[in-house]
Amino acid sequence: MIVLFSGLPGVGKTRLANELAPLIKALVLSTDKIRKDLISNPTYTEEEKELIYDVMLILTKYLHEAAGTNCILDATFNTKESRRKAREKLESVSPEQIYIVECTCPEDIVLSRLKARKGDYSDADIDVYRKMKQEYEPVEEKERHIVADTSQDPKTNAEEIKTCILGRSRSE
Repeated sequence: MIVLFSGLPGVGKTRLANELAPLIKALVLSTDKIRKDLISNPTYTEEEKELIYDVMLILTKYLHEAAGTNCILDATFNTKESRRKAREKLESVSPEQIYIVECTCPEDIVLSRLKARKGDYSDADIDVYRKMKQEYEPVEEKERHIVADTSQDPKTNAEEIKTCILGRSRSE
């Protein structure tokens, strides 16, 4: 299975992805980490962003097809187009195996998290959050779409997502 995490910077995607991963035996692939591993001085241009997403999706496709590895994609996927492109590049994966977890969180909590952010892979700050908030398009897909309020306990959220995903995959 492949789980796309979607949401604005600072909402808690990475923390929740890392809580969920061992519960569904998945590997977390993060655009922030891939960017830092590949590019010493990121510029965050559209071309660079597309490259990082392409690398993540190529790795995902290979890990899923060659090794049967479940993958969690930790990225913003902040537009309908970015999610469409991801599905297109993962066309060989059955749509029933792809889930979207849309992470939401009250803005005051997000701003507090961004102010306190230190020592992680993300460079996103409050200015980046505000810019991306203007561009964000909520997930409209109804099938295999899970909304997680990340102001809640990540362990509880991860358990609920696991139950939802594994319950659906067994019934299909």
